[in-house]
This record gives sequence, structure tokens and C-alpha cells, in this order.
Amino acid sequence: MAAKKNTGKKPVTKMSKRADPVYDRVLLKLSGESLQGPQGFGIHGETIQAIAREVKEVHELGVQIAIMVGGGNIFRGARQKGFEIERATGDYMGMLATIINSLALQDALEKEEVHTRVLSAIEMRQVSEPFIRRRAMRHLEKGRIVIFAAGTGNPYFSTDTAAALRAMEIKADVILKATRVDGIYDADPEKVMEANFFTQITYKDVLQQDLKVMDSTAISLCMDNGMPIVVFNMNQHGNIKRVVLGERVGSKVTPA
Repeated sequence: MAAKKNTGKKPVTKMSKRADPVYDRVLLKLSGESLQGPQGFGIHGETIQAIAREVKEVHELGVQIAIMVGGGNIFRGARQKGFEIERATGDYMGMLATIINSLALQDALEKEEVHTRVLSAIEMRQVSEPFIRRRAMRHLEKGRIVIFAAGTGNPYFSTDTAAALRAMEIKADVILKATRVDGIYDADPEKVMEANFFTQITYKDVLQQDLKVMDSTAISLCMDNGMPIVVFNMNQHGNIKRVVLGERVGSKVTPA
């Protein structure tokens, strides 16, 4: 485990000499909030178009890309403040929000001339394909970007857990967790200037220190299956490509 003090400056990114991607197949986890941009809610057109362009750059390297999208920019299920609603019902509403986000991202990607398929864990055949593992893998092999919607299709499971599950199912090489900070800290770096930044950390340390990387179910699933996680700042243009090319960006969660 490597840590350093938060000085208020972004961690230095070490440029890689590799010209080829170090990962063949990745699962990119995008929160719903990453789509809302500066407006603070809903879907921001310029933001989602910028994300689509970044994903296209990585796709053009020959990397197979699957994306798991959250729905927090529209509805956060049981965590919706000031709205008393039964947990399972709230979670299903959140799943429907992820479908809206998935369709918006699909539209943005296809405007960049990237073939995309939305696969939903909740059947909605008029707007998406049902999730079938072999179908998802076949789409990836054909060079299409696959967007997973509706999480696992079950309440009480977050899209973080769904991302870990789908990554295992499609045999991804890594989970790329996009956030609005530079990686993993032992406290919120936006509030605590003395927070320690981890360049690398183990699954067990994430769980024992209760670090808010992904929920504990997702981390445990990755730990049991040896799935590495790279946590990086989505707001810095080009970071997805840098991670895929093997540059030292963000924080990496690995076995001991």
C-alpha cells in the first residue's frame, strides 16, 4: 500500500512509453452524476458528448469497451432525500434512470459513428436488448461498445456491484472507475486538505479502512475473483486513454 499527503496539487502523471494498450477489454463504470455536468442534475449535452469522444479515442486503439452507467443524476433510489419510498421500489426507479442515461450515452456515441448496443437487466425490448452474457461478449468481439443498463436487475444491489459482476461475466481485464477526484484517498480530498492519496492499495485495506471506492459487496466480489480496479479523475480530459495505455493515473486496487 502506497500513500502520500494531499498537498492540494494533482498527483503527477508519469508518461508511459507504451504505444499499445495494456488492456484488451475493459469495463468503464460511470456514475450518473458524471453526466450532469455543471448544471448539477439531469443530462448535460456538452458533458455527455465529451465523454463519448473520449470513449471513442480508446475504442480506436482496438480496446473492447463495456460501460456500466449509474442513475444518480435522475433518481437515487432509497437515498433520495426528502422522499419516503419503499427501498425496493426506489431501487427499481433508479434502475429505470440508468436506462435513460444509457440511451443518452448510446445516442452520443453513435453521433461519433461508434456502433453501440444497450443491454438491460430489465427487459425493455422496444429500447434495448435483454442482457445475455454471450450476446454481450459477441458484441464486444465485433467491435461494438456495450452499455449495461438497469444494474443487476435486482433491488439492494448498487451499480458498483453490477459493474463488478458484469466485468467478471464478460472476462474484462480491469474495471475503470471514473470519479471526480484524482483517485483513492483516506478522506474526502475536497473537504480534508491533509487526506492521504493512495497510488496502490489492496482490497483488504479498502474494506478495513472503509474507503469509499465502491461499496463493500463490489470490492469483495473483485477481491474473490482478482479483478483489478483503477480509480481516476474523469474530469481530466484524456485520462481514460492514459489508463488504458498503462500510464500511472489515479489509484489501483489489487490483491496483496
